[in-house]
Amino acid sequence: MNTIDEWGFVTHGAGREQEPWPEHGPEPGSEAEAGTDPGSGEGVNPSTASGAEPRGHCPTHRAFTGPRRPTGTPTTTSTPARKRPAAHRAHAAHPAHDTYEPQRAARAALTRILEPGDETAGRWLRQMGPVALWHALSQDDAPPPVGASPTKIAGLRLRAARARPAADLAAVTALGGRFLCPGDDEWPGQLDDLGDARPIGLWVRGRANLRIWALRSVAVVGARACTDYGAHLATTLGAGLADRGWTIVSGAAYGIDGAAHRGALAADGPTIAVLASGVDHSYPRGHTELIDRIAEQGLVVAELPPGDHPTRSRFVQRNRVIAALTRGTVVVEAELRSGSLVTARRALALGRYTMGMPGPVTSGLSAGVHQLLRGEATVVTDADEVIELVGSIGDLAPERRGPTLARDLLDPVARRVLEALPARGGADPDHLARESGTPRDLTRGKLFELQALGFVQRCGARWELVRRVNSTGGSRRGGT
Repeated sequence: MNTIDEWGFVTHGAGREQEPWPEHGPEPGSEAEAGTDPGSGEGVNPSTASGAEPRGHCPTHRAFTGPRRPTGTPTTTSTPARKRPAAHRAHAAHPAHDTYEPQRAARAALTRILEPGDETAGRWLRQMGPVALWHALSQDDAPPPVGASPTKIAGLRLRAARARPAADLAAVTALGGRFLCPGDDEWPGQLDDLGDARPIGLWVRGRANLRIWALRSVAVVGARACTDYGAHLATTLGAGLADRGWTIVSGAAYGIDGAAHRGALAADGPTIAVLASGVDHSYPRGHTELIDRIAEQGLVVAELPPGDHPTRSRFVQRNRVIAALTRGTVVVEAELRSGSLVTARRALALGRYTMGMPGPVTSGLSAGVHQLLRGEATVVTDADEVIELVGSIGDLAPERRGPTLARDLLDPVARRVLEALPARGGADPDHLARESGTPRDLTRGKLFELQALGFVQRCGARWELVRRVNSTGGSRRGGT
């Protein structure tokens, strides 16, 4: 009897051997079966069983057209359930199993085997496809990928022994999440800019559409041990961008990351936390409540499957996803040796905007930002200036101007006469005419104008500046 095993593949009895979908029934996830599961995403058919991904599902080849057909909507080409084999009837009766079609299950397994950002493995995946690569790594008698060293293959096969993709897919579903693959409608196409370092897939918690939210997103990163100044900047920036409809993307770490997320949440705006662990493993532990709140109001994203823990290298690789996912990266406080600078420079290499918020020149926590600003990044001071860079045409920051003084409103001749008056004492009109280079009669006329406006006063035949006394408003001075 054919069943779906713990790996997520159709099996013959107790063996674990992939079986093609029967010829007389449509494949789960295919266009003919589109009405049975609106979330299958990456359909598999005999022509793509080797791992080639169907172009029809990829957002880079087809614009997003809204929600898929509701569950249960019949199609003209689908085979009635009563004519299908028993395995297919069981499959249709349990929609949860539709997510376990071979390519999705293979990618889920590979996220537990391969390290994020491994470009060699990414090349294998591109050349072989997920199903073939999964079999090459999970079966000792299968030929290894071309060019793979025996040492690396031995290590990866040890990891493959612990992979349980069906269990991982069930675990993320129990969290109310999902597993996204390249080619899904919700897959952010900008991640393809990473080339062979592109994520194998993304584990996601939260109800929002990741692709739509990432279209208007900005990364805000910085020091973990930030100052109060840095925390204030990040919180204000996060709130300001979120209030304008921009998604804040960060790593949910202590310091700047957490402050940026909190700013967005306080403004009831969108925010995405990209973790270096599984989506069910909050790291740092002190941010468990924050990450849970982000999952409720925004999105929590990870390359690693449920239960996996972070390592130093995974933090670095996590930063490449943050850089690629967003239109630009803002660094708020960073030392000369900082992972935030890695994120900013990766964003620059990907053609994204790179920005920095300056701090005190005496602060070591701002030294990395200042180094970045010397040639690689643009200075920004608030959300308006960030949006002016990353936004659309017309998203301009307001013009920055100092306060307008009363004398700024005077016409040029009156301003010259006023400037000719000495700071102390007075002067007669003839002297003022010579000093201002203005005819005598015109000088007299301007003096009367300046008198009416309260700038000058007449003392006999001489004119002098009015002394403006600042009122204390009745307050006491010099103690009580």
